[in-house]
Amino acid sequence: MRKRFIPLVLVGFAVFIFIGGEVVKWLWNWLAPPLFGLPLLSFWQALALLALCRILFGGFGMHGGGHRVDRGRVVDRITERMADRFAERWQVMTPEQRERFRERVRDRCGFDPAAGESKPQ
Repeated sequence: MRKRFIPLVLVGFAVFIFIGGEVVKWLWNWLAPPLFGLPLLSFWQALALLALCRILFGGFGMHGGGHRVDRGRVVDRITERMADRFAERWQVMTPEQRERFRERVRDRCGFDPAAGESKPQ
């Protein structure tokens, strides 16, 4: 059973790669030359482009080993620190400083942070 499975996996992998290269070639040759005046791609160039994009943007599917940073937690920590710093600064502001801050936000962003409403345009 196992000896029959290995050739099927290899054939499936080859078909998957062939389809991926053909799809990239078709899409590139359909869009890039008319839009940007770029040259047509051959199958092998499309396959190389697919591999390059996979390397640059997708990695190789190896997400284990602790090599990857959980960006969600990093962003949460940064946002939390910014909110804490803002709250500390807000507490030491005088009412006049708070009103000036609200006016600047209103002028720059088009809404009142205290009221949460948009200014008419």
